Amino acid sequence: MSEKKLKVLIVSQYFWPENMRINDLAEGLIQRGHEVTVLTGWPNYPEGRVFEDYRRSPEQYAEYRGAKIVRVPFVPRGKRSITLILNYVSFFVSGSVLGSWKLRGKEFDAIFVYAVSPIMSAIPALVIGKLKRVPVFIWVLDLWPETLKAVGVLGNARLLALVGKGVSWIYNRADYLLLQSKAFTASVTQYCTRAMPPERLVYFPSWAEDGFSSLPAEGSPLIERDLRSFTVLFAGNLGEAQDFPAILDVAEGLRGELAIRWVIVGDGRMSEWLEQQVSERGLDNVFLLGRHPLEAMPPLFATADALLVSLKTNEVFEKTIPGKVQAYLASGKPILGMIDGEAARVIEEADAGLTCRSGDRQGFARIVSQMAQMSPSQREARGASGKRYYEEHFSKAKLFSSLEGLFHQATLRGRN
Repeated sequence: MSEKKLKVLIVSQYFWPENMRINDLAEGLIQRGHEVTVLTGWPNYPEGRVFEDYRRSPEQYAEYRGAKIVRVPFVPRGKRSITLILNYVSFFVSGSVLGSWKLRGKEFDAIFVYAVSPIMSAIPALVIGKLKRVPVFIWVLDLWPETLKAVGVLGNARLLALVGKGVSWIYNRADYLLLQSKAFTASVTQYCTRAMPPERLVYFPSWAEDGFSSLPAEGSPLIERDLRSFTVLFAGNLGEAQDFPAILDVAEGLRGELAIRWVIVGDGRMSEWLEQQVSERGLDNVFLLGRHPLEAMPPLFATADALLVSLKTNEVFEKTIPGKVQAYLASGKPILGMIDGEAARVIEEADAGLTCRSGDRQGFARIVSQMAQMSPSQREARGASGKRYYEEHFSKAKLFSSLEGLFHQATLRGRN
């Protein structure tokens, strides 16, 4: 533990009881002896409406593992585009105005922003940082405005340029920009019109949540082990970006050749399509388990022979490392990746599994077949290699120590 006790403010639109990686960071800083306050909104992700338990007893959600939680009201996400926009806007307005007022008189050494989309969620941190003269650290987990264009949310060039100006305004007022992927550097620096010293542009990747590094031997009650089949498991968001048409085509194509069982865990925009396709094609080798809490994931991983990560071809996606990659590596299970860019680089560099290009159905069928025909010891060797790579590059302890050091450097710099 470091000598000086730090007072850290975390600003995040999402926080416990929502299942987010930032919950880990708050707990980790508390365990290291620091004082943590979290500025956030009402819990409403992913359902889009405020959690019923929170409505009934908001006082039970005022503290998390020793971190004090300060909540501001905003418009819940809902299910429509307009309510989602209002959700984004209302958080940064409410956070900047009411958040500043609720935190009046409070002193902090550092402000940390959990900057998943939308990037505007960093604005309250910048306002509070300016008022209190405290360094602001923005953890850039998504590239704006590139992501808006990539996923088809925004295509108008003028509007994208306007969003780009907003991103530039935010980046230029941050003291530190922490990048979840090394490939983010060029995209981020193009919006930094003022010189950002190299030591303030820091590679800071994600880590795996607790539980994935030690899979339970008994497996999961949700689906039994099948020693007669090679089990491929996908866990996470079931969206268009994950390219499920390609996955199902390969699952159907290999059905008559190898005994392969496909287990898909999660939900999202493609859930209904998947159910329909599995039924229409008679894919009795594909199991859709729906969404389950985080604690159910390690037992599910234990039932798998390989873990699947996939993303469509896209210049933004190529620069991103999906959060599930760290969990996959930590689990010690071999990985199948139908993916490009940074994620593929990590899997290959770790020798943690097999990869092919995004959308390459033939290549995907080839690597699935190849891994299915490996001996258990060969697959275990790939998984063990991935686990070692995780401990070296993504372990929570190392990353938290690195962040703690940055906070102390910023505190010392402010004194001089």
